[in-house]
Amino acid sequence: MSEVTRSGFVTLVGRPNVGKSTLLNRILGTKVSIVSSRPQTTRTQVRGVLTRPGVQAVFVDTPGIHKPVTPLGERLNASAHAALGDVDAVCLVVDANGGIGAGDRYIAGSLPPGATVVINKIDRTPPERVLEQLAEAATELSLGHYFPVSARTGKGIDELVEHLLAAMPDGPQLYPDDMVTDVPEAFWVAELVREQLLRVTREELPHSIATRVTDWDWPHIRCEILVERESQKGIVIGKRGVVLKEVGTAVRHQLPEGAYLELFVKVDKDWQRRPAAFDRLGY
Repeated sequence: MSEVTRSGFVTLVGRPNVGKSTLLNRILGTKVSIVSSRPQTTRTQVRGVLTRPGVQAVFVDTPGIHKPVTPLGERLNASAHAALGDVDAVCLVVDANGGIGAGDRYIAGSLPPGATVVINKIDRTPPERVLEQLAEAATELSLGHYFPVSARTGKGIDELVEHLLAAMPDGPQLYPDDMVTDVPEAFWVAELVREQLLRVTREELPHSIATRVTDWDWPHIRCEILVERESQKGIVIGKRGVVLKEVGTAVRHQLPEGAYLELFVKVDKDWQRRPAAFDRLGY
């Protein structure tokens, strides 16, 4: 263990698709949270640990806060709000391409006055629009600090991280030096499978997909893919199994050499509307 004298928690919150997971991965310099262009990709709190000389910060990625239309959406919102309790710093992440909307104002209303606003995706936004967004955020949100960044390229990240580390209070080291996340391995593999399915599926199907590892006897891993209707099963498998094969190959490339990954597809009717299913899936 290193000589840590300050430590604390930083929660990342915001609407869906503003880049919270990409931001977390960039801050840590490694992938601990799956990313996609689909809303509600993150379904649980994901913790990433950054350890520097004398200080350790635990970053908490959260589901995007949105207007829920299913019990699953309500569960995701509750998970995000729960991550705001008893933390040392909060970052509200907003998209530099869009204006400050009602959703941003709603989230800001539940944050401490000293919270930090992170204007993300500046690499895809004209500089004059970034300045407008900063001014709009300062007027509309009335929070403590404002940082324009690009989680994709890393621009502005060092300044943001130094600001957040400086906010950590006196405290003992919470995790070992070499630990970057507390996500269990089996859950992580299931998330990698879901990430690849989000990449290759379209329309409403991504919201109907859930994944879980049902057998772990290294190097053998069995991962179950849940869909809500029989008609979705064929889409996930693909003609002659081509979709499952593509997903399995992409995931294996991210696992240690020798891993044997089996994928199975199962219909779990309307699981998004049954809280008991969320508990079983770890959501």
